[in-house]
Amino acid sequence: MKFSAHARSRARRYALQALYQWDLSGQELGEIRRQFAEDEEFVRADVPYFTELLGQVPAQLDVIDNSIAEHLDRPMKQVDPVERAILRIAGYELLFHEDIPFRVIINEAVALARKFGADQGHAFINGVLDHAAHKIRPVECAAKGKKVNGL
Repeated sequence: MKFSAHARSRARRYALQALYQWDLSGQELGEIRRQFAEDEEFVRADVPYFTELLGQVPAQLDVIDNSIAEHLDRPMKQVDPVERAILRIAGYELLFHEDIPFRVIINEAVALARKFGADQGHAFINGVLDHAAHKIRPVECAAKGKKVNGL
């Protein structure tokens, strides 16, 4: 089954909430997933992608955090928990989903930060992910920076 961009965005939103809950509570991931599955709106999300994010972000946490840490102005543990979850989802996508353009990843993360983060959290997220994308995907970022037809 193919899901729309809106369903993928919903999956990220649910994953943000679930990873935030996991990060703060240490609750078992399977239990968190079951809680979200009970929400009647959950079926409108890309459920397989939510499941992937909920399983793989924690599984790849060290790799993700290390790829983001050098672009932070403070240790990852000191980043606001909502922003930390957003950075981890986007970091996972940058590292492991080359099928998703880096600009889409950044735009989705900024949208989540605008909705759930602190007042200027979206600017922080944008800056960190822009730097991380250039390091993680230098070829893609360089190609997007080239002018079309010499303009």
